Amino acid sequence: MFLKKVEGPRCVTLPDGTVMTRADLPQADTRRWVASRKAAVVKGVVYGLINQKEALEIYGLSEEEFEQWVKAVTKHGLDALKATTVQKYRQKLADDEGRSSH
Repeated sequence: MFLKKVEGPRCVTLPDGTVMTRADLPQADTRRWVASRKAAVVKGVVYGLINQKEALEIYGLSEEEFEQWVKAVTKHGLDALKATTVQKYRQKLADDEGRSSH
């Protein structure tokens, strides 16, 4: 079996005890970003499977977009990444940020 050389760990253990590997990350050519794929990228970065710079490059994301995903998950959980509720959570995040800057 041939293992491709990669920077960083091949797998990480998440707080719930599950193991996440690079195979659990979305494909690099992902075009349809459902909540579970966004969550996988966020988990991969937060728990050190890949670094943020690598994630942004692989998936063609802007730093702002990725930070929105992280903020949404941190404040509201994985449901905040669903397209059907993203507008509601974005407004809550904007309102929260507006209050904290005053």
